[in-house]
Amino acid sequence: MEKPVFVINGFLDSGKTSFIRDTLNDPQFLASGKVLLILCEEGEEEYDEVELAKKGVSIISVEEQEQLTTEFLNGLEKYYKPNMIMIEWNGVWKLVDLLDLDMPKEWAVTQIITMLDSTTFPMYINNMRAMILDEVRYSDVVIVNRCDDATDRSTIRRNIKAVNRKAMISYERADGKEAGEFEEELPYDMSADRLEISDADYGIWFMDATENAKNYEGKSIHFLAMLYVSPRLPKGFVVPGRMVMTCCAEDTQFSGFLAKLPAAVDPASLKSRMWFDVTADIHVQSMREYKGKGVVLYITSMVPAKEPADPLIYFS
Repeated sequence: MEKPVFVINGFLDSGKTSFIRDTLNDPQFLASGKVLLILCEEGEEEYDEVELAKKGVSIISVEEQEQLTTEFLNGLEKYYKPNMIMIEWNGVWKLVDLLDLDMPKEWAVTQIITMLDSTTFPMYINNMRAMILDEVRYSDVVIVNRCDDATDRSTIRRNIKAVNRKAMISYERADGKEAGEFEEELPYDMSADRLEISDADYGIWFMDATENAKNYEGKSIHFLAMLYVSPRLPKGFVVPGRMVMTCCAEDTQFSGFLAKLPAAVDPASLKSRMWFDVTADIHVQSMREYKGKGVVLYITSMVPAKEPADPLIYFS
């Protein structure tokens, strides 16, 4: 029988302890039986071990990452025999190290939740970008807390989605209540029939068109693109796109949509990494490469162009 493992991740003072404490006060969560809480970080807030023990919660502290071995975890399983495991992960340790660890055969990582403090996020993203984005890369849920009306949720969301498009993002105010509905304000005019997408806006457009393809049906678009050409693509198709920096300069990915070439363009004349000013009509249709529906560009014009001084695109 599998035993669920919940990993609560985040930097010091991001709200991990408060979140776990609230969760352990929920009778419905505790209904599954004994809980083993593994603490990998000593925060400013503490747990009431006596009261938690009455609820069937056992707490074990880990001071050094080197303690976390397969043998150590197997020993915890044998001694405590928990029905459920919660791990308060240390924000400066690499999460992938935990995921690569051979856990007891009954244990199964069920959910990874990352806590972010909206007030410190700008500082972290500017000075420790790789570290903070590694925290959210594997998360199922990201909870952005201490939000207020001035919080730049668009920038936070784009940075998270750049490395983890599947993550569910929740925004909370300082009192723990939900921060309300959020609709991202796009930097280009969605009321226009033709979208002029600048280099600064390409990452935002690509992300929004991926998530909300139907909003772009029937519009046209103009942007500077680098081509990807491959015999593995459908005949007469290329991918105009850009190299996007998701985390750091060494962590980039090519982001673009399938595009049908005009009849006048000979596919044999095109090579990958050629640059063009592309104008295209946008349609949403099923493609095998998408394994479902997605944006397909029907190119109406492609004019040779020079590579820009900075060819990278940024999501933030």
